[in-house]
Amino acid sequence: MTEEKLGAVVVGTGFGVLTHLRALRRAGFEVRALVGRDPDRTAERAARFGVDRALTRLDDALALPGVDAVAVATPPHSHAEIVLAAIAAGKHVVCEKPFARDAAEARRMCDAAERAGIVHLLGTEFRWATGQALATRAVQGGEIGEPRLATFLFHMPALANPAAAVPGWWGDAGQGGGWLGAYASHVIDQVRTTLGEFEGVSASLSLLSDRPWTADDTYTVHFRTVTGVDGVLQSSAGAYGPMVLCSRIVGSKGTLWIQGDDVFVADEKGQRQLAVPEDLKLPPPEPPPSDLLVTAYDMLHSMGIDLAPYTRLFDTLRDRIRGLAGAADPAPATFADGVAGQRVLDAIRRSSQERRWVAVESQ
Repeated sequence: MTEEKLGAVVVGTGFGVLTHLRALRRAGFEVRALVGRDPDRTAERAARFGVDRALTRLDDALALPGVDAVAVATPPHSHAEIVLAAIAAGKHVVCEKPFARDAAEARRMCDAAERAGIVHLLGTEFRWATGQALATRAVQGGEIGEPRLATFLFHMPALANPAAAVPGWWGDAGQGGGWLGAYASHVIDQVRTTLGEFEGVSASLSLLSDRPWTADDTYTVHFRTVTGVDGVLQSSAGAYGPMVLCSRIVGSKGTLWIQGDDVFVADEKGQRQLAVPEDLKLPPPEPPPSDLLVTAYDMLHSMGIDLAPYTRLFDTLRDRIRGLAGAADPAPATFADGVAGQRVLDAIRRSSQERRWVAVESQ
């Protein structure tokens, strides 16, 4: 007997359409409505993807029959209102990162989800990306001994040209904008799952591109974990030049690094590439329709590399709604991880403002 499809609502007509909607369908959900602020854009994109209802009021979507889950793909400052409304309606929720504007707001959402007993997951889809998942498993399995030093470096010129369009909230620190939240949220989650919780940070946030922003396009963070790992996170989307990418972890017995979805180790035995287990292999990327890629923000998703990992995340959502345990490795991020990640982001912002080392709150 075939189980009836679970129903979902997607809130957000940008990344919500480019990735969430497509991944939900691949995971077996029926997308029953698309919710957006602009009625014309919402209607056009709903029709484009065969979604029956294009709505501008979240309450109307939550009242539809057969809605089990809500996928929130809107700007960070709007997450709390949408998530809390979905929880109050008894819906399971997947929320994009950065989770909130600050840790207090994140805590409110997490507490509400826990009280309601709903399934709550965070949009850190790259836990399922082959290279990251394999590296995490290898480090946790002792492949390089005790981790001691980590470097996560990423430079890309996406925002270097001031004419490159992005949504207005991206440049507004008060709305949760900036490159720190957009990209560092993923890397902070990677550090936490691979190396342990953050103990403290010393950071600087800056704006390299010629834009009238109150938010950053560049960050540099020196961090230490409670497990004793020292590391550096640095990324800029505001500098011209070729892409630079380095994800490298040094341990007591060797060094591991990631190149795309390939993971390598060097130790006293020499250098080798780690084999990818079957459960970490993903289908090839599938780009979204090119005519929907309007802004520089849209172009960050142009290759479709987040579709397969996001499908795994929604697979997990489906299984948990149905009471199935599912795979534990990679483990999905919940709202509790959103709170923990937000504490790190808060500490980084405070460190940059006060120009000093800041301890990350542990609870």
